[in-house]
Amino acid sequence: MPLIEHLFVYGTLRPGDVRWSLLEPFVTDSGVTDTVSGRLYDTGLDYPAAVFGGEGTVIGRTYRLRTERLDEALAVLDEEEDTVLGLYRRIDLLTGGGVRAWAYQYGDGLELTPIDSGDWFLR
Repeated sequence: MPLIEHLFVYGTLRPGDVRWSLLEPFVTDSGVTDTVSGRLYDTGLDYPAAVFGGEGTVIGRTYRLRTERLDEALAVLDEEEDTVLGLYRRIDLLTGGGVRAWAYQYGDGLELTPIDSGDWFLR
């Protein structure tokens, strides 16, 4: 399997939101607007949840991560995602832009409200 060096973000890891500062040191560029098939939800806890695949579109950005810091970046982000309710897990997927990327998918246990726009910033 080829090395995955991109990350698709759809919520609080996007620029302008509260956890961008965790991701920013690890990106190589300003990212590109991108999409992934799936549904976006409001958790009611000031962060979203995404379930990838199926109908719907999740809107976000895809970033290339610094290759020399890739393991560190994924360790930091995995740890952060593990601290929030909902049992998020990192998966690999193909974005609408044709990029193989990591993304954090919702797991279980929260009451979710669909975000029909698919965009956390337009909820």
